Amino acid sequence: MSRLYIGTCSWKYDSWAGLVYSRKKPDNYLKEYAHHFNTVEIDQWFWSLFGVDKVSLPRREVVMEYIQSVPDDFLFTIKVPNSITLTHFYRKNKNEPLKRNPYFLSPKLFQEFLELLTPMKDQIGMLMFQFEYLNKQKMRDQYEFHMALSEFFKKIESGYPYAIEPRNPQYLNRAYFDFLNKHQLYHVFLEGYYMPPIVQVYEKHRDQIQDKTVIRLHGGDRKEIEEKSGEQWNQIWDDRSKELPAIANMIKDLQARGVTVFLNVNNHYEGSAPLTIQRIEKLLQ
Repeated sequence: MSRLYIGTCSWKYDSWAGLVYSRKKPDNYLKEYAHHFNTVEIDQWFWSLFGVDKVSLPRREVVMEYIQSVPDDFLFTIKVPNSITLTHFYRKNKNEPLKRNPYFLSPKLFQEFLELLTPMKDQIGMLMFQFEYLNKQKMRDQYEFHMALSEFFKKIESGYPYAIEPRNPQYLNRAYFDFLNKHQLYHVFLEGYYMPPIVQVYEKHRDQIQDKTVIRLHGGDRKEIEEKSGEQWNQIWDDRSKELPAIANMIKDLQARGVTVFLNVNNHYEGSAPLTIQRIEKLLQ
């Protein structure tokens, strides 16, 4: 049976006082957050690659803290560490030569990551592999991307829900969605970051979306909305009322087709993820 899980991208924002939290700096942000939402995206473990010998993975005590803060039916969507999804190290400037990341799609490192998450296995709604835009220097073509993923998923533990978030618009074609279905993988619909509108992608590939999916609403220029809001995420700064009805209809259609949906809303989408969720929930009614 399909389910709808609605939550935010991360959760520790003092400016949500009055919207999510009863006061600024609650004793346990996540525990209070879970009174309002049934899922959340864990973003912090994504930032993990700091050098050839400097990889940061989740601390077991933090994993346990998160589990103990939420009810049993609460699900996490988790971004896989970028030490696994980056083909090359980030460059400080474009003139630097590319330096290959030795951990890219490493089954060994991924297994270490999974072992740390073992206590929360039953509450993992999705493990998301977020890739950056892959130019020809980083990935020759979509075929090479599919081959790399195929080899990786042959070697890692099954039994977890895995989703792919590409940042190459040209990859979103029939071959890509066929590849996902063949390997029992799911797609992450990303609204923002120069990707085509998610409703447009869904309409084109509707029949290829099966079982589960993630929708991540991220919006446009991060710096612009940060400057507008002063990073006080408690009001709408970039009104997307014209987009929201179509997104709500997309969610309704997915559910009608038996697809479980995880909707993750970022503050950067409109200025306040909790307020955006309120707007979407009204449309869903």
